[in-house]
Amino acid sequence: MAEACRVRRMKLGSQGLEVSAQGLGCMALSARYGAPKPETDAIALLHHAINSGVTFFDTSDMYGPETNELLLGKALKDGVKEKVELATKFGFFIVEGEISEVRGDPEYVRAACEASLKRLDIACIDLYYQHRIDTRVPIEITMRELKKLVEEGKIKYIGLSEASASTIRRAHAVHPITAVQIEWSLWSRDAEEDIIPICRELGIGIVAYSPLGRGFLAAGPKLAENLENDDFRKATTVICIKTHD
Repeated sequence: MAEACRVRRMKLGSQGLEVSAQGLGCMALSARYGAPKPETDAIALLHHAINSGVTFFDTSDMYGPETNELLLGKALKDGVKEKVELATKFGFFIVEGEISEVRGDPEYVRAACEASLKRLDIACIDLYYQHRIDTRVPIEITMRELKKLVEEGKIKYIGLSEASASTIRRAHAVHPITAVQIEWSLWSRDAEEDIIPICRELGIGIVAYSPLGRGFLAAGPKLAENLENDDFRKATTVICIKTHD
C-alpha cells in the first residue's frame, strides 16, 4: 500500500474525471516500438503499474492494430478494471492491417466504439478520444454522436488527440471535452502557442504523450543505434538527431 501512494491522483479537466498523475501508454506493448511483448510479461507489467499506483492506461484501436485493446481486455479481468481509468481512441480506419483513412462520421464513430468495448470486454470506456480529426466531417457532427454515446452510458468522457485550437473550441461547444492529448516535451513545444492556452481557458485537461521525446531525451543521441529494425523510431529518431545537430 505504501508503494501505491507514491503516485498522486489528480483531476483531469473540469468534468470530474480523476486519474493517476502519471499514466501508462500501452502502445509499445503491442506495436510500433519493436516486436510485441510476450503476453504474460505485458500483463505482469500492467498489474505492476496498478500496484504502484499508476492506474491511468492509454490505448487505441490502431495499436496492433486492435491487439493492444485485446491485451488490456485480458489484463483487466476479474475486477481489475475497477482499479483503473481506461482511455482508448478511434479515428483511423484500418483495412487489412493498414491505415486507410481518418474517419469521424457518426456511423464509424459508433461502430468503432462498439468494437473497442467488445475487445476490451467492458461496458463503458472511461475516456474516449478521437485519435485524429477527419477534416471532411465537421467536428460538430462527430461530437454529436459521441454525446449520444455518453448519454447511452457507453463512454464517460470525451477527448481529442492532436486537434487544432479552433476545433477544440467548436467541439467543446457541443459537449464538454475532458482532455486533449498532444505530444509535449522539451523538444516538442508547438502546443504551447495556442493549444495549451485554449485548454486552460476551457478547463480541459492536457495529456502529454512522449514526454521524454520517444526515449531520446532519456537515452541520448545513441538511441537509434540500439533500436530493433521494425521500431518506427529508428527512422524518425535519426531524422530528429540530424535536425538537432
